[in-house]
Amino acid sequence: MSNNISIRHLRAFIEVAACGSFTRAARNLHLTQSTLTATIKQLEDQAGLKLLDRTTRRVLLSGQGEAFLPVAEKLLSDFDTAFSDLQATASHQQGKVGVAASPSMISRILPEIIKHYHQQYPGIGIYLRDDNAGGIERRVLENEVDFGLGGNHSNQPELNYQPVLRDRYGVVLASDHPLAGSARLCWQQIAGLPQIQLTADTGTRSQLLKLQQANNLELNLPEALIEVSTPAGLAEMVRAGLGIALLPALAASTSAFTGLNFIPLSDPELQRQICIISRQGRALSPAAESLLQLIGQSFTDMGLPHHVSLSHGAVFRD
Repeated sequence: MSNNISIRHLRAFIEVAACGSFTRAARNLHLTQSTLTATIKQLEDQAGLKLLDRTTRRVLLSGQGEAFLPVAEKLLSDFDTAFSDLQATASHQQGKVGVAASPSMISRILPEIIKHYHQQYPGIGIYLRDDNAGGIERRVLENEVDFGLGGNHSNQPELNYQPVLRDRYGVVLASDHPLAGSARLCWQQIAGLPQIQLTADTGTRSQLLKLQQANNLELNLPEALIEVSTPAGLAEMVRAGLGIALLPALAASTSAFTGLNFIPLSDPELQRQICIISRQGRALSPAAESLLQLIGQSFTDMGLPHHVSLSHGAVFRD
């Protein structure tokens, strides 16, 4: 059997029980006494029981009313708490925002943005997950984070990819390398040099391969004798003079590459796109939307690393 009991019925019943008077309860609830009486009658009609006994001097709980009162109070308390939480979330007083991004994005771009966001919304928790391109997509797909910042690794149909930054590829050299003083290099100049590469499962390497294929860039580059899984490890190999590395500028601007030379490559100039990655059909929470807007504003206002720039027509909303 269905019922039409609402929060207002529970609130009315609890207030009458507390006051022992329809007159005082109506005044506290800012209702007319006739409206309050009708509300209690609806509740009792739906229950099929008398919940309140009316005397000439006082309104008392019936036996069934005494049993129902703690249940009604718990229901009303849970509702008020849940609704207060919703309002707090909407007003950025509480909540959490999760972002997945590459280690270079987290270490090089996001710290100041997160600092400003935390100053503006100190009640919002922020959790960052650094991962490779495929891992960023997976975390967004599985709703582990609200959105990601990374490349379009596998063009997942359930994801939106909104380009926001362009990151130019170049070569990383030891400071004593013969080409270290060059302002720019073309791809043919590095074709015969020994290379150190990131492993094939990294987004940086797969993106570079896609760009080379898209630009018909067949350089017959020598096969890498050394592969490492992290940019930090790659930097140490370059620093030891074991070869050069091809990287986007953002990755090469992190502290791991301090003391090494980054030289942009041209003929052709290759750039990877860094995207805002989000789930299709999933609205961002107010807190996540605010962080995304701050990221967009910061990208526009802040000094980006050399050879990193805003994408044309960058959009920072779903």
